[in-house]
Amino acid sequence: MVKQLKKGREHLKTAYWSLVGMACVTLISLQPVMADTIWDRFSKIMKDVYGQLVGISTIVAVTAAAIALIVRMVSRNQRAVDEATSWLKRIVVTWIVLNSLGFIVAYLQPLIAGGNYAG
Repeated sequence: MVKQLKKGREHLKTAYWSLVGMACVTLISLQPVMADTIWDRFSKIMKDVYGQLVGISTIVAVTAAAIALIVRMVSRNQRAVDEATSWLKRIVVTWIVLNSLGFIVAYLQPLIAGGNYAG
């Protein structure tokens, strides 16, 4: 019984490493077929994620700013007005930073293209 279990484990181990080897060979053989490199694909994905992030952040920033403005206009408590003003400043600064990241990356990318700084 023990010998059969050891033999079964050896077969499983051999089958596992055979599958890993076949997967590696498949990936290596498919690489020339794919037109995009992994970095091109990563760049496309990051641009898409950034576009979605900017869209969502704009909606959230407008909603939060509207709430802060309403609190600031309606509240009679000076502490609430001060906090609403503080939150409004934070919202505007954060929104500007998030939206300017795309411009910064688009400006810096040609400068350091290919990993070689040409400046």
